Order: sequence, then structure tokens, then C-alpha cells
Amino acid sequence: MVTTRGWLRRDAEVLASLEIADERADRRRGLLGRDGVDGALLLPSCRSVHTFGMRFPIDVAICRPLGRDQLLVDAVLTMRPWRLTRPRSWSGAVIEAEAGSFERWGLACGNELFVERTG
Repeated sequence: MVTTRGWLRRDAEVLASLEIADERADRRRGLLGRDGVDGALLLPSCRSVHTFGMRFPIDVAICRPLGRDQLLVDAVLTMRPWRLTRPRSWSGAVIEAEAGSFERWGLACGNELFVERTG
């Protein structure tokens, strides 16, 4: 169970509430077993993701770290269940959300994002 929470921001704009999977077991589980997600899930120290066993398609942002709580979006994709991304050695984190969320938020490659931890 992910216990760290926060906000995902682009400059002063809050894009979504954020769950942060700081523990290895939480990162491995990701969004598996859920029927949806309210906001987004941050997977720090993540180089690839899969959707094997997922119940819904997801948006995935593969990010390069710019600082402890600052990320640069390098790749954005939508993944249907039963898919796998190739590992990216430069990746420092991955953000997952329900498919269509990134389009609503205007999230794109090159965006600088900030993670505001609240507990």
C-alpha cells in the first residue's frame, strides 16, 4: 500500500494528486489489482513498466531526474493491458495515470515537473 502522497505540478499548476511508491514492493505492484487511479502514481528509480494483468489502459511518462523532486518528461505513451516498455538506462522515474489523463493535463515531452510531497 502506497503511503507517501503529494501533488504533481508543472510550474505553479497542479496537475494531479500523487501517490509515491517509495518502497520497492510498491513500485513492483504499481497499479496492478486496481480498477482505476485517482490522480497519478510516481514510481521512483524505475527504468521500465509493464501492464501484464492490468484492468485498464494507462498513460506512462518516462522521466529523467533533474533534482530530488524535479523531473523532465522524456517520453509519453499510452499502454493497453499486457504490454511492456523497453528498459531505459537514463530513466529516473515513471509516472502512471489512467489513459487520457496526460492529454487532459497537457503533459508532453520536455515538460519539467515537480513533486510536492505532503506525507
